[in-house]
Amino acid sequence: MSGHSKWSQIKRQKGVADAQRGQLFTKLAKEIIIAAKQGGPDPNANFRLRMAVQKARDNNMPADNIDRAIKRATGGTEGAEIAEITYEGYGPAGTAVLVEVATDNRNRTVAEVRNVFTRAGGSLGESGSVAWNFDSRGLISVVANGQDPDDVALYAIDAGADDVQVGEGTIEVYTSPADLEKVKKALEEHKLTVESAESARVPKTTIQLDEKNAIQMLRLVEKLEALDDVQKVYFNAEFSDDVLASYTS
Repeated sequence: MSGHSKWSQIKRQKGVADAQRGQLFTKLAKEIIIAAKQGGPDPNANFRLRMAVQKARDNNMPADNIDRAIKRATGGTEGAEIAEITYEGYGPAGTAVLVEVATDNRNRTVAEVRNVFTRAGGSLGESGSVAWNFDSRGLISVVANGQDPDDVALYAIDAGADDVQVGEGTIEVYTSPADLEKVKKALEEHKLTVESAESARVPKTTIQLDEKNAIQMLRLVEKLEALDDVQKVYFNAEFSDDVLASYTS
């Protein structure tokens, strides 16, 4: 399981503190707005919107907030235009970092992102500087519910998955972006609990970090994720379970 996947799993297990919930709702609303604007306001006909709404519900976002975000996307309420931008940069030991943002103020956001990189000893790169090292994939995190992980892997591959990785308590299923929904449905039909299903950027190659650089990397990622406009952070760093456990304890 990659460093990014380990970090994501730890965050899901820890949950979200009440103090962070308002910020989380803002991020979720932005994803709903963008999805609805791109594919229309009907979740039944818009898979990205359907996933965004489901994620919002899973995080106990009020239904009124969800409806308001969809209406904003379709012109039902006023609000500044929200743009999707991906920033590329370098972390400790030359690690590659992708930062996906949703913002209504590009100048503010790029300044905040650059400041976090600089303070962490990294740097913001040019467009194309590290994106080549990441593939767009569908990523499904599954709880086996007592089923044999090998059986789960077989279900996923039969449904069209490209790869399956087994971690502690969670199985990660990788698909092409186009097959994400189909594989997710197939796994649910086998009574498996899908913790998350989303489009992701998966590194082609990774860098194993020592403890010092791993801690710096985790701090960089956490600071980036704390920014209001940042939706997702991807990186190609690997670090030991011991380092991650020590950092999150």
